[in-house]
Amino acid sequence: MALLIKNADWIITMDSEGRRYRRADVLIEGSAIKAIGCNLPAGEGDEIINAQGKVVLPGLINTHHHLYQTLTRNIPATQDLPLFPWLVTLYEIWRELTPEAVRLGALVGLGELLKTGCTCSGDHHYVFPRGQGNELIDIEIQAARELGIRFHATRGSMSLGKSRGGLPPDEVVQAEDEILADSERLIRQYHETGPFAMCRVALAPCSPFSVSPELMRDSAALARRYGVMLHTHLAETRDEERFCKEKFGRRPVEYMAEQGWLGPDVWFAHAIHLNDAEVALLGETKSGVAHCPVSNMKLASGVCRVKDLLSAGARVGLAVDGSASNDSSNMWNEMRIAYLLQKLAYGNDGLTAEEVLRLATTGGARVLGREDIGYLAPGMAADLILVNFEELGFAGGQHDPVAAIITCGDSQVVDTTIVNGEVVVREGRLLKVDETEIVRQANRISREMLSRAGRRTGTNYYAYPKR
Repeated sequence: MALLIKNADWIITMDSEGRRYRRADVLIEGSAIKAIGCNLPAGEGDEIINAQGKVVLPGLINTHHHLYQTLTRNIPATQDLPLFPWLVTLYEIWRELTPEAVRLGALVGLGELLKTGCTCSGDHHYVFPRGQGNELIDIEIQAARELGIRFHATRGSMSLGKSRGGLPPDEVVQAEDEILADSERLIRQYHETGPFAMCRVALAPCSPFSVSPELMRDSAALARRYGVMLHTHLAETRDEERFCKEKFGRRPVEYMAEQGWLGPDVWFAHAIHLNDAEVALLGETKSGVAHCPVSNMKLASGVCRVKDLLSAGARVGLAVDGSASNDSSNMWNEMRIAYLLQKLAYGNDGLTAEEVLRLATTGGARVLGREDIGYLAPGMAADLILVNFEELGFAGGQHDPVAAIITCGDSQVVDTTIVNGEVVVREGRLLKVDETEIVRQANRISREMLSRAGRRTGTNYYAYPKR
């Protein structure tokens, strides 16, 4: 039985030709798109979705997240802090993570992504509190399967606790041999290599200031032995730049180059504080960047040089980052902010609406090393979304559907989300889980984490920091 999306107002393919179809159909068979065109016939028993008044788009791709942070968003004590003190404060709360908390955080974050048009997401989990087991990544993968989202699990790690000059408490870091052994286990157990893979694994030491150079190099060697990708934070703040200069005598990009961390199998979160030579180097090596505009604005970290990176040849995608520095997992909103922020940085030469949508679709696919998702065409994975173009927020702004999607409307306009040929959101609601119960459980465990951390540290996390 096939799935036929019938009579869409617009189909925006985001393919290399920039094809747009007016009042057309999409035929899906199994996990793949079979055909796109007008008046496609339905077969006997086919499911038909009436897409009149809808815009059909490729599913959005989120290239960087910390799903557990959905349980620690909007905490008064962490508002208005720069990155390093923000991290130090939150690490004490993240020490309270449990397997149950990780599962609920993943369901919340991935569910919010699906409801805002995202069909494939990465996640960077690097906090492994002592005594909570070594299967937190497994739990996230199971949550992704439960929801039906395509998932890139990046096995994060921290090995430098406070006792070794790092920021995090020793209780949330791991020994490097333990990290490498679990990284190999996860690759062997979960990484799928073929087309339409629903789960892939990458290795992701947290940052230059939370792991040793040896772990950076060993992780790269292990990843390349198995043919998986590498991911980390880089050049996010001036504090990181100062740290790398003082500890390694190198700027962050130069340090990563020395560790063998450049190339088409590597992508970095943020990459804000780059000089011209570093922008050119990322472009020459085809390294990837996950642009996180809302998080960068909230933490006052700076503005990524997206246009310069694209011109240099780097691969750039869009990302929501962790919800503690964004307070949302809303890909729709991220596109709008990316568009406006690049206008602020570059003036009228900033990114166009089409370029922003490309970041969130084909750009994200390139960053994650995928050729089977990111645009709509026969033979591509059936990852697509239907947006209600008849919402009040689009009224009077329907002259260009792509520009309307980026600049108009509210952020809750996704009617239907289809992943791998399966409808997982219909009429704006998740189909495979009980949203109400997830919200109740997530709020409960969030309060419990803050309460336990507050008793242990003597901190009132509901009080705003003094200015």
